[in-house]
Amino acid sequence: MSQATFYSLAADTVLIMHAVFIAFIVVGLLLVFIGYALSWNWVRNLWFRCAHLLGISVVVIQSWFGLVCPLTTWEMALRARAGEAAYAGSFIAYWLQELIYYQAAPWVFATAYTLFGMLVVLSWLLVPPHKLRSGAALSRSEKVLKNTRL
Repeated sequence: MSQATFYSLAADTVLIMHAVFIAFIVVGLLLVFIGYALSWNWVRNLWFRCAHLLGISVVVIQSWFGLVCPLTTWEMALRARAGEAAYAGSFIAYWLQELIYYQAAPWVFATAYTLFGMLVVLSWLLVPPHKLRSGAALSRSEKVLKNTRL
């Protein structure tokens, strides 16, 4: 495998990671509200909710300060090392870039990210996460499992 191919594949991998991060943020919020409606207990998991809130917080803060996402910077550096023009590359890269990197004024992104971040905060009020339990506290399902063992 040539160095150019290696860097191109690495750039595609970073782009996929970027898309997964975006999906986690967007789909995560949808799942919180859907999970609340369907009584899914896992959507109240404190670790999931903290990771979700932290993720959108980083995006909002970056947009307020006009910072470029580190994943974007990393991907572009890898593409340059591969000898590719930024945002050119494989089929996967092309379509993921079309979905992720759209053109608008910076204030549009800052506003959209801030509003989405406010929805995430609202989800904490409407669907609050469970507090972390000590090792002594058992959930109802854990008590049932414990009582049914032979």
